[in-house]
Formats: sequence, C-alpha cells, structure tokens
Amino acid sequence: MTPSPVRRIHAAFAEAGVTGSLHAVDIDSGAQIDAGADRPVVTASVHKLCLLVALYRQGADAVVNLTERVECAVAGRTAGPTGLAALLDPVSLSLRDAAHLMMTVSDNAAADLLMARVGTDAVNRATASLGLEHTLALHDFAGMLAMLREDIGPDGPAALLTPHALARLRALDPARTNRTTPRDMTRLLTAVWTDEAAPAEHCAAMRRVMGLQVWPHRLASGFPFDDVRVAGKTGSLPTVRNEVGVVEYPDGGRYAVAVFTRSASTAANLPDADAAIGTAARMAVDALRAR
Repeated sequence: MTPSPVRRIHAAFAEAGVTGSLHAVDIDSGAQIDAGADRPVVTASVHKLCLLVALYRQGADAVVNLTERVECAVAGRTAGPTGLAALLDPVSLSLRDAAHLMMTVSDNAAADLLMARVGTDAVNRATASLGLEHTLALHDFAGMLAMLREDIGPDGPAALLTPHALARLRALDPARTNRTTPRDMTRLLTAVWTDEAAPAEHCAAMRRVMGLQVWPHRLASGFPFDDVRVAGKTGSLPTVRNEVGVVEYPDGGRYAVAVFTRSASTAANLPDADAAIGTAARMAVDALRAR
C-alpha cells in the first residue's frame, strides 16, 4: 500500500534529521494537507510577512504613505547579515523599499524601521482581523536578537552545543516569542493571493515582492521548473528553518504552503534540512494536484 502524503512528509523530515509541521492548501478549492497544521511554532523571520500585511493595510487606509522616506542611522541599527543591517553608512529610503529589503533578503534593520513606524499592536490587529487566532508578535527583531544573546550567555555560540543551553532559549519557545501555526500562515497567504488581506493593488504589490525573495534553497528547491512560480518568506534561528509561500503552476493552480522545522543539530549549514522544506512542500502540492 502506498504511504499517505502525511506519512511520506514526516518520513522526509526524519530522513533529513529534522522534525517538522506543514500545512498546504489549494487556494481555489480549499483542499488541504495537514501534517501538524495546528502545532504552535516560532516564526523567526516568517513574521516579517505579518508586518508586510500590516504595512500595506495601513497604506490602503492612508495611515502611512508607502512612499514616505525614513532614515536608517548607523547607531541603534538592528544587526543582521543582509541589507541595511550590513551597511556601514546612514541610509534614507521609502517605506515600500524598506519592505522590499525586509522580504527579499530578510533584512532585520529594514524590518525594525517598519515595525517602529507600523507598531507591534497594529501587526497583531491585522493578523487577528484576518482570523489568525494563534499568531502573535511579542517583540521586534532587535528584541528577539537581544533575548537570544541574553539566553545564550557569555560563552557565545559555543554554548549552543549543549541541549541544556538550547532548552533555555526563549526565542525557540512558541510561548515566549513571536509565534503562529502552519494553518494560520496558509490562511494569511490565501488572503494575500485572493485580495482579502488588503485592496487588490496592495495585495498585488505584496505578491510581487514575495516573488523576488532571493533564497532558492528551501521551498523553491522542491519546484525546479521554469514555468512554476514560487513566492515565499524564510525564517531562521538556531535549529529552526522555516518557509511559507505560494506555488503557482502554469495551469492556474495555486497552493499556499507553510513548513516549519527544527533540527537536532545546531550547525548553521545543514543542506539536507533546508532541502527537506522543498521536498515536503512538493509532496504536499503533488498530493493536492492529484486530487
């Protein structure tokens, strides 16, 4: 007997040395694959999608002007390896360009510029209004990184080699950091792709910027076809690798997929763990298309 898609998905996670949860939904028919869809998970940088939606909703309501320019000084800039976070000089840019950097290269400094302008409460109101009952932002990305540094302690990354040190990291506990469930994230993606999250022109802008994400090694790795479009947002922390996104086929099929994983290893580079996100997503989408 052929194993069910859910069993094959969990087997793929296990083979890659991770545990994972997944939800996939056909945006147009509502058919779904549930492999831990309601399990609470830490979002890490996936929460930048929630911030993006809140920003564009405020733009639609004229609370903010998306072309408004903001200053990013060097002092106090949120740390990170990409975008504004990695630059050495002051920068001025529009809110929508900051959103571009936040989504395409997961720029922490750009995200916190937007969080300061939009507000954490507004992000939570936006997700709640769209029915995301288990999604909550508790802090910005500077706050998350500060919490991580505090919990790791003076020994730095070397401390992560012990299970005891990992267990005390609040950033890895959904009860104490920004959180969601896979089902909430596919609901949010569906709202963006069906123009429910904001007016049509603003949803189109969000879909466009998500399609420009530069990372091909997770969700997109499962769909190596020139005529299949993948738009997504990754999230990473020690042992955490996530991605949520929408896969669009040339025949019009549209599939929202959310994959959240934890690895036993704290290594920064785990290609098999990254690839498992694409493998699991492909299994889920293939099962939906077979229906």
